[in-house]
Amino acid sequence: MRLPRIKPEHRPGRLGDGVIRIGGTVYGVAGEIADPNGWAWTALGLMDGSNTSEQIADALLRRFAALRPEQAARLVETLIGSGYVEDAAAAPPPELGSEELDRYSRSHAFFRRIDLAPREHGWEAQLRLKRARVIVLGLGGTGSHAASALAASGVGSLHCVDPDRVELSNLNRQVLYREKDIGRFKAEVAAERLGELNSGIAVTSSLDRVDDERTLTALLEGFDVLALCADRPKDPEGIRIWANRACAAAGIPWVGGGYDGPLVTVGTYSARSGACYECVCAGEDALRRHDLDIGHGGPGVMAPSAGISGQLVAHCVISLITGVPDPRPGTVRGLNLVGPDQNVFIHHQPRPDCPFCGAGEESGAEAGE
Repeated sequence: MRLPRIKPEHRPGRLGDGVIRIGGTVYGVAGEIADPNGWAWTALGLMDGSNTSEQIADALLRRFAALRPEQAARLVETLIGSGYVEDAAAAPPPELGSEELDRYSRSHAFFRRIDLAPREHGWEAQLRLKRARVIVLGLGGTGSHAASALAASGVGSLHCVDPDRVELSNLNRQVLYREKDIGRFKAEVAAERLGELNSGIAVTSSLDRVDDERTLTALLEGFDVLALCADRPKDPEGIRIWANRACAAAGIPWVGGGYDGPLVTVGTYSARSGACYECVCAGEDALRRHDLDIGHGGPGVMAPSAGISGQLVAHCVISLITGVPDPRPGTVRGLNLVGPDQNVFIHHQPRPDCPFCGAGEESGAEAGE
């Protein structure tokens, strides 16, 4: 790192007992440094983008006689490696044009805040999104919101699949359609609207109806992530079982989300780490949690529940592509809109004999790497 600079979102503060708090108060991101001698505080003050690592270490040695050269160098490298520091001299990657840098500047700030892995230029997450190929299956309440968020976020190639036509009853929650679209195919309308939202990405559509695992397997070819926003046919041996097995065979991760009245849930699954959908279902069955349907589907819905559902799906897809935040495959999370204290978080270990996730061998990146 040529010119270390504290990220603006992580400006440090010094507590009364000499402890430094860095990273603000963001849940899960803030950290604390014990600094009884003031070495770290001084080093952080020098990380303003105008000094090299060597200059910072030299300045520390001039100020603190008790500090040894190897200590100063190690302190500077430790602070740089913490993820709260960026390189002020780093230029944006040429793969992103000036309009993209402007369009995704807020996304860049978001990833800069929550990504604590040292990066070359800080645009790595956006580059992964640009290179990603995502298929959205089902363009109803969840799918229309998910597709819109993924397009806005800069997913480079987005394929929308739905055989149905727009109906009047869809308009209470399906964000991509208007009254004038009633009778038109959802996939075609969605592709038009998403192209208008972001002309810098490739949006395609198809009217395929998924009636079996083989059809779904064929649709997955060439894509990195599946966003499953359709809920029919339901389990047992329904579309989520097909998705689980087809994605395992193809080696791609997938996200399934939906709503059941006020209950909104989303599951993240990978063929390379964590429990698969069928293992999570088996774990819930063993606990006799029949009150919680992780099939993510039900008839009652309002615009807010559909919107939250779709945004959660998009968030999990983005996490799978970028690795930020940790996508936590093999988990189901959600919330109850009429019971704000009833958050959902489900996590189970893979079954040892599962043919789809095996022993759940851990792997680093999920998609986009």
